[in-house]
Amino acid sequence: MLNRRIFLVMTATSLLAAAGRLVRPALAQAADGRASAFVKNIGDQLVAVVNGAGSDRDKRAQLTAIIDGAVDVDGVAKFCLGRFWRNASAEQQQRYTQLFHQVLVNNITAKLGEYRGVRFTMGRSQQRDDNVVVSTVVERPNNPPTNVDWIIYNPASDPKIIDVIAEGTSLRLTQRQDYASYLSRNNNNIDALINAMRQQVGQAG
Repeated sequence: MLNRRIFLVMTATSLLAAAGRLVRPALAQAADGRASAFVKNIGDQLVAVVNGAGSDRDKRAQLTAIIDGAVDVDGVAKFCLGRFWRNASAEQQQRYTQLFHQVLVNNITAKLGEYRGVRFTMGRSQQRDDNVVVSTVVERPNNPPTNVDWIIYNPASDPKIIDVIAEGTSLRLTQRQDYASYLSRNNNNIDALINAMRQQVGQAG
């Protein structure tokens, strides 16, 4: 249920000018620089784990720690549930968020062997509302390059990844649509979604 093509990270800063000598505000440039440095650091960590020695279990533990530090998991979970979040009880919200974290980790770590040899090339960064978009190209052996944009929230002080856009497809929007579709087929029953997620986690384990 969460998404398929997640891996890796991203971008150098670009000073954007247009129509002559339009200079971007210093604060925006600084935020872009921090977001790029953040993505580069996380990407280097992920690639080092995937391409390094150790068992899949060890790598899963290392990747989980990186994900916990780099991704706004609670925020993404809430976004993906959409309008149904307001209809859920506090207890349902808690169970859903915990399972969402496990589903996210499982989807990222499910096929570690397929990502061995992965590398990424940094692209540009640009401000988009309160976020910074950091672009990269991710390459895997025997696969065409994938254009990946990383959406970084709160880049100036506590940067977190809130979305990954692979070849123009937003992973969190896709997941939100998947959950909404599932709920519409199950009388908007949040417990039904939670049970389906629990089964998904159990099958992966």
